[in-house]
Amino acid sequence: MKSLAGSLWSTIAIVLVVSGIAIAIAVNAFGLRVSGGLALYFVIWWILLFAVLPFGIRSQVESGEVVQGSEPGAPALPALREKAIWTTLVASIVLVVVAAIFPLAGL
Repeated sequence: MKSLAGSLWSTIAIVLVVSGIAIAIAVNAFGLRVSGGLALYFVIWWILLFAVLPFGIRSQVESGEVVQGSEPGAPALPALREKAIWTTLVASIVLVVVAAIFPLAGL
């Protein structure tokens, strides 16, 4: 995952491609509108981002390198690019599952 998140542009490209594929599947296979697919994906992605953010975090105190003037409990290496990719992958799976459940629920 670290190699995929090597640069900002590669991370953005991966997020856009995977998101586009998931939204296309939700639109074409399950009859969702594009605007509905985008809105649903946006909400799912943001909720999952806040669920994924705490994974693997070590505070500055735990790592032994407290930056002067910062909160000692702040993350030492947050790895935000990797977490954006993980969030995108999980959100894409959740979107397809939710879009598949909509017809069963009569929505």
